Amino acid sequence: MMRPRDENTRRGFLKTATAASAVTILSRSPEAEAAAEALAGAGPNDKVRIATIGMGIIGFIDTDCALKAPGVELVAAADLYEGRRTRVKEKYGDHVATCVDYREILDRKDVDAVLLCVPDHWHAKMSVDAMKAGKAVYCEKPMVQTLAEGPDVIKVQRETKAVFQVGSQFASSVVFEKLHEMIAAGAIGKLNVVEARYNRNSSLGAWQYTLPLDASPETVDWDRFLGQAPKRPFDATRFFRWRNYQDYGTAVAGDLFVHLLTAIHRATDSIGPNKVAAMGGLRYWDDGRDVYDVILSLLDYPAVEAHPAFTVSLQCDFEDGGGDATLFRFVGDEGVISTDLASLKLERTGITWPTPEQELKGYNSVQTFSQAQQDAIAAKLAAEPKKDRKKSAYDGAQTFKPPAGYDPRFDHFVKFFTSVRQGEPVYEDAVFGYRAAAPALLCNTSLYESKLIGWDPKAMKVTG
Repeated sequence: MMRPRDENTRRGFLKTATAASAVTILSRSPEAEAAAEALAGAGPNDKVRIATIGMGIIGFIDTDCALKAPGVELVAAADLYEGRRTRVKEKYGDHVATCVDYREILDRKDVDAVLLCVPDHWHAKMSVDAMKAGKAVYCEKPMVQTLAEGPDVIKVQRETKAVFQVGSQFASSVVFEKLHEMIAAGAIGKLNVVEARYNRNSSLGAWQYTLPLDASPETVDWDRFLGQAPKRPFDATRFFRWRNYQDYGTAVAGDLFVHLLTAIHRATDSIGPNKVAAMGGLRYWDDGRDVYDVILSLLDYPAVEAHPAFTVSLQCDFEDGGGDATLFRFVGDEGVISTDLASLKLERTGITWPTPEQELKGYNSVQTFSQAQQDAIAAKLAAEPKKDRKKSAYDGAQTFKPPAGYDPRFDHFVKFFTSVRQGEPVYEDAVFGYRAAAPALLCNTSLYESKLIGWDPKAMKVTG
């Protein structure tokens, strides 16, 4: 039985973790340190043995980060490119088994958990197969490539009771935990707008990754890569730069908006918008890709018990000449919290009211009235009580910075492995993951089809 989400927060899982020997691996949040100590205190028979499926860029990054958690051991890896299987053994040792077919990983009895770092069109299929095989699953974002795949992943997680966590590390970030705390405490008053952007300004940032010189049908299992995607002749560019093609990826929104939405949902306790609209196009990186490189979206969030109605503005620009940057602004009627992920800053100007002098002689319509009207309004203002700026009782922090060297990805893995070890439900489960992925995918649909789309975030269904 899944526990309520408020018990799945960092505080919830820490209550069940028993700290053992003092361990310091990285400079990180005190909460993650405590959880890492608990993991380190487990016996040798309690090791979590992992296998990574898909040893591309994020496959190596995730594996390296996962191995920093105490009690975690890499036993196997799968990849369709021969050179990456070779690299696994070069980096992690000959004792790590490698294979082409991911099903060999799922058949292994010594694998407790799998990290799925594969192209988006394989996320749902491999997640379902892994959960049915009895493995805990860490699936990179977005959880699914299409809306139709989400319900099946959710259904299988519920049926198997598998530990399943989506890999969008913002869900575990202490920055957004603090932001959530500040919003809940009234730091910005009533939330009304969230602005978020994830911009890039380089060829590598725009997915023009370097191709290996030995790429060929002999070194790449092309047919297995395609899976259910349309059949076509071998194409090394499509294989190594798969994010650039709708057949395998989820475009900019699926790759990056899902991070922004995960953070927004974490900070506001929201389950999603009810209206989605997007515009953009291919403006610069015209290299044969069939996805856009600029997108701006508006998402409307209805008022619910957890939060008031608010509107979200999302932006991703792969040709930002000012430099790549990730930024959030949570705007309320009493203040604004902004973050670049490295720190939080609260500014509390709030809504202001004019003084009588400003109302009578400032940029206002009073001076266009007859003198009699101006005199009457002046008398009325003199008799009225002064309007003060609205202020909440919030008296907490104005700024916040995580510890030096802080890595939310590590926190995310610590949560995952704690869940694997203790059988605890995760925070970013299949439902959370789908509610972050679906609006991002709807941004694609809105852009491609030039229409406003309705979405029911509770039922998780398109409404029009």
